[in-house]
Amino acid sequence: EVQLMEGGGGLAQPGGSLTLTCAASGFTFSDYSMSWFRQTPGKEFVWISSITSTNNTAYADFVKDRFTISRDNAKNTLNLQLSSLKTEDTGMYYCIKGILSTGERGLGTQVTVST
Repeated sequence: EVQLMEGGGGLAQPGGSLTLTCAASGFTFSDYSMSWFRQTPGKEFVWISSITSTNNTAYADFVKDRFTISRDNAKNTLNLQLSSLKTEDTGMYYCIKGILSTGERGLGTQVTVST
């Protein structure tokens, strides 16, 4: 059974930083691309970033140069470093197996950017 557990969210000030983590189990983590998506109330599920099994990365334009995705295959973990945070980065962040929003995901971790 695929299990994904996100953590690391919280409250940050504009301009601040957070690091999100996702612990994966139940599948061969190193074989799969992984992604982060974000959802805010009343809005769509938005793609943030993906990383392939060979560590190629891709980012949505609105987070490029501010967020960094990485993975540790030895620990079966996916990470997302958030920096230069903006209020519009507020939302529930989900770790997803694969690159599609319909992929298996965890319960999410809330990020709130506010003064």
